[in-house]
Amino acid sequence: MASGTLYLVATPIGNLGDITLRALETLRHVDLIASEDTRHTGLLLKHFDIQRPQMSFHEHNERQATPRIMQLLEEGQSVAVVTCAGTPGISDPGFVLVREAINAGMEVTVIPGPSALVMALVLSGLPVHSFTFRGFPPHKPGQRRHFLEADRDSPYTLIYYESPFRLRKLLEDALAVFGDRRAAVAKELTKIYESVRRGPLSELLANLEETPKGEYVVLVAGKDVE
Repeated sequence: MASGTLYLVATPIGNLGDITLRALETLRHVDLIASEDTRHTGLLLKHFDIQRPQMSFHEHNERQATPRIMQLLEEGQSVAVVTCAGTPGISDPGFVLVREAINAGMEVTVIPGPSALVMALVLSGLPVHSFTFRGFPPHKPGQRRHFLEADRDSPYTLIYYESPFRLRKLLEDALAVFGDRRAAVAKELTKIYESVRRGPLSELLANLEETPKGEYVVLVAGKDVE
């Protein structure tokens, strides 16, 4: 029996109109959808009148769920992996499963789509030719400082994801570690309250709202970048 195909399907990061025709076609025809949040994905499927079975596949059960998905692929079934937003595997579950599928000789492909880090980079006004995506910084202050210090001398644009609850701390630590470099803070990309603020880190920190809300991408210029 021929093995099935594993699809990594990118989904909208906010605006549902950003979903691609290939993503819709894939979700309509796979045997199973492995979702980071089945309720969230259920709303997406309902919006586009797609009725396919789901299973839970998130950061806390990825290693346990991977063998089940591998078995389905070995049986010839097709499986789509989706996260709450964006591309699976990018600061979201997917890496462990992809590695297992590749090692087993399975067919793996990506249905591309929205990406917050790429959109934020293009909108930031910072150099785009070389960049380093660092994902979510550690929560603890000491670990976060150490995390930032690893890139202090990097000449590349640095990109971070951050929650509203730790945004101020990240900007404070970035200012302390990098100095007052050019930076940008992108908020709620593709959504109604989308905004991008640009300027020195000190200015972005001074103008930060008292209680930040939404999802953020923080970008910092590389060392010695004008």
